[in-house]
Amino acid sequence: MADLKLSETRDLTRIERIGAHSHIRGLGLDSALEPRAVSEGMVGQTSARKAAGVILQMIKEGRIAGRAVLIAGQPGTGKTAIAMGMAKSLGLETPFAMISASEIFSLEMSKTEALMQSFRKAIGVRIKEETEVIEGEVVEIQIDRPAVAGAASKTGKLTMKTTEMEGVYDLGAKMIESLGKEKVQSGDVIAIDKPSGKVTKLGRSFSRSRDYDAIGPQVRFVQCPDGELQKRKEIVHCVTLHEIDVINSRTQGFLALFTGDTGEIRAEVREQIDTKVAEWREEGKAEIVPGVLFIDEVHMLDIECFSFLNRALENEMAPILVVATNRGITTIRGTNYKSPHGIPIDLLDRLLIITTQPYTKDEIRKILDIRCQEEDVEMAEEAKALLTHIGVETSLRYAIHLITAAALACQKRKGKVVESEDITRVYNLFLDVKRSTQYLMEYQEQYMFNEAPIGDGEEDGTNAMLH
Repeated sequence: MADLKLSETRDLTRIERIGAHSHIRGLGLDSALEPRAVSEGMVGQTSARKAAGVILQMIKEGRIAGRAVLIAGQPGTGKTAIAMGMAKSLGLETPFAMISASEIFSLEMSKTEALMQSFRKAIGVRIKEETEVIEGEVVEIQIDRPAVAGAASKTGKLTMKTTEMEGVYDLGAKMIESLGKEKVQSGDVIAIDKPSGKVTKLGRSFSRSRDYDAIGPQVRFVQCPDGELQKRKEIVHCVTLHEIDVINSRTQGFLALFTGDTGEIRAEVREQIDTKVAEWREEGKAEIVPGVLFIDEVHMLDIECFSFLNRALENEMAPILVVATNRGITTIRGTNYKSPHGIPIDLLDRLLIITTQPYTKDEIRKILDIRCQEEDVEMAEEAKALLTHIGVETSLRYAIHLITAAALACQKRKGKVVESEDITRVYNLFLDVKRSTQYLMEYQEQYMFNEAPIGDGEEDGTNAMLH
């Protein structure tokens, strides 16, 4: 009898794509802002991480806006990793906007508008409002369905209790629908926002924890609320200034956030919003949370963008700007002048500069260990030593690229652990920059449009093409 084959099922809750910086969990600092050697995916760069930690502390206190930091270093020395670490350490409430400088040239709006929108994405507003809430444990839900369909709308009663009191509420059709949507049943602890009628499920009551034998991992158990059923509560909403701009500049309101096409937002709209937010701040209704705007490859911005940044940083509604570049002394885009990192001197003067150093052999080894773990690749010690040597001789990025390629080569020969032979095989298959350049030098005559000098008397068709 043939074996019965069950259809293969896979759990798809985890996102299975692995990015270049998916192993970064934070900056890896202790409570005294001292960097640990290997922590939260970060390795080495101790002085740069410590400096980033100090900036982070300034951001968390939220008092200083409009500061700017430049992370400068050679390619592959962890500049973007430090920015990612900062983003992860900030938590959810502090906004972190990340753009690449060349992005602003590809949008259907002016460069300064694109920068302005990025700035406002990085400034949060924490809005506080008081509301009436009914909070308690559901004892019973009774829903009376009409005998004849369509004769009358559904009605019902909801019995709720706290540790001190119990109350019965009449339900209308809209409320019954809301409770049905949230799948509320007796034993759930819920909160009902009185003005809007929004139902929020807080969890199940501990007293009902033994009702079922099987309970899913997502079920939260909470204590039955005490005090009165009806309470006044302060609710805090966190939004960015850009979201407020979009909602107020479009006819469809907050749905404009989902359409994607925000277009240019008029200056008057922004001015009115800034005035309103300032009013709320005076009244204590709102609080400004300056976040972080990270611009990678900042040398790609041109002179107009740099002068815009100069002015924007002086505004009191400015986030902390973190920029990164790997260029040395280079031309400022849009001019004929050269300057360090391709940034004008007047803007450089406003920046706190953090430099990243090339990684040592031990640090490269530790990073490769972390990446092997992240990419689920088992590698023999010899193979790791060889890969570290390749990383030192070529570049860290090239060595990281070889991890998955070597794992595939190992899979091809039906092996379980990546050995040195797999590394050698993929090293021969994929060239690094040095070997590729060397190859070009050797075979450049066979490539089109090369700059090689042409010998006398060789005026055939091929050489004519080279001119």
